[in-house]
Amino acid sequence: MEKMKIMLVDDEERYLKTTSKLIEKQGHEVFTALSGKEALEILDRQNIHVVILDVKMPEMDGNETLRKIKALFPLVEVIMLTGHATVDSAIDGMKSGARDYLMKPADIDDIMEKALDAFARRQKQEEKIRAAQAKKYMRSPREILKDDDEQ
Repeated sequence: MEKMKIMLVDDEERYLKTTSKLIEKQGHEVFTALSGKEALEILDRQNIHVVILDVKMPEMDGNETLRKIKALFPLVEVIMLTGHATVDSAIDGMKSGARDYLMKPADIDDIMEKALDAFARRQKQEEKIRAAQAKKYMRSPREILKDDDEQ
């Protein structure tokens, strides 16, 4: 089974270090980004499955980052991370394609539960895509016989 690749995006470096260590202990690959711009650069280089994205960040906020992630990497599952003052913003994020949202400070068990659910959803989507692609390239016996008759 594929190992989940998760990226934490937050402008609080201490939060990133602590949370990434806790997630790595559970056997998942973790990437961190201090800004939306850095997150997009990492997504361009790595096949990240789930992004935990802080709403409130300087320069490019979480919702703007989310819109760019969904435009460029539509299969990436995004979970918004928000403080009390930005709940409406997190809800707006869900309307823009976020899978779910968490309130800060989020418990590691809650983060992992939502991340694993999002990862399972991503895997189902990828399986549907693979099945559709295989179906496109597979021909029915009737099509094969028809081609033989025409030759």
